[in-house]
Amino acid sequence: MNMLEYEEKLYKKGITLIAGVDEAGRGPLVGPVVAAAVILPVNYSLKGLNDSKKLSEKQRNKFFEIIKKEAISYGVGIVDAKTIDEINILEASRLAMNIALDNLKVKPEYILTDAMKLPTRENVIDIIHGDALSLSIAAASVIAKVTRDSIMYELDQKYPMYEFAKHKGYPTKKHLENMQKYGILDNYRFSYKPVKELESRNKNVKTK
Repeated sequence: MNMLEYEEKLYKKGITLIAGVDEAGRGPLVGPVVAAAVILPVNYSLKGLNDSKKLSEKQRNKFFEIIKKEAISYGVGIVDAKTIDEINILEASRLAMNIALDNLKVKPEYILTDAMKLPTRENVIDIIHGDALSLSIAAASVIAKVTRDSIMYELDQKYPMYEFAKHKGYPTKKHLENMQKYGILDNYRFSYKPVKELESRNKNVKTK
């Protein structure tokens, strides 16, 4: 499978500065959503690089270091849980992507996203399953995922009883049990149903 298919179509038009953009962390109940934008060299090759969800943590960490070193430029955007609650996760993901693009040291000529429309940007191609079809988006997915995971590891150090290092904030059975047991931290997304329901139950208990 050619992971440079979309990039090559643009190379043929003389376009070489192509930013792949992706985010990590739309589903978790806690922590920020993180996006990354990556501009790779023309005809870049990195064997094994794929959508970050298809890679092991060890592979992601290895590629993370290589991409940071070999990319023409990369940028990261982080939007916290409070903002997610205020503007919703879709808009927060879009905001994180725009911040990541603004943090690039080189202005891209074209932007490839993983099925995300960016209305305020020009020359955007949104590709369904883009992180599995475009090397630039795959690179961005790795940068975003590793960056977000490192934030969750920091949170785990601070609050080990929640076991964030294991579930990264996703609503696993154990995570929901820990929330019930230890309560809801400020880092949680209060607009998300499991958090909202638990908060509501706890309020009812307190007022009885």
